[in-house]
Amino acid sequence: MTVSIQTAQPGDTLPGVDFGRISRTRLALYAGASGDHNQIHIDSDFARKAGMPDVFAQGMLSMGVMARVVSDWAGVDRIVSLSARFLSITPVNAKLVCSGEVTERFEEDGVPHLRIALLAQITVPEGQSAKTLAGEAVVRAGAAL
Repeated sequence: MTVSIQTAQPGDTLPGVDFGRISRTRLALYAGASGDHNQIHIDSDFARKAGMPDVFAQGMLSMGVMARVVSDWAGVDRIVSLSARFLSITPVNAKLVCSGEVTERFEEDGVPHLRIALLAQITVPEGQSAKTLAGEAVVRAGAAL
């Protein structure tokens, strides 16, 4: 059962977002959509010359997926703030999954709000996993504006 924004309490988890595998095609499509054409994300030879084993995902691609955890659950109009801290890169072929957990319920100007801890994690084909982003969102839990 999915927790509702009106009744959510600390410890409640939000439905996660399983983005699937970060393919070269996804990196190229994101580069076109975002305008982030940094070669380290789309050109394997360039990435290797820069000391990386291969291309890796644009950080904002992962942050966008992480933001979907909150926007899919609460709606974009309820998001008051969203922040993230980059922890590690997301290599090509990694599987990206994002999650969220309510950490605080509080009132601001008489309106209920929720603080939500967000996390982006990857699993690489070899089976290892890593946290790539840690974030936080604040959403209005009271009446929508």
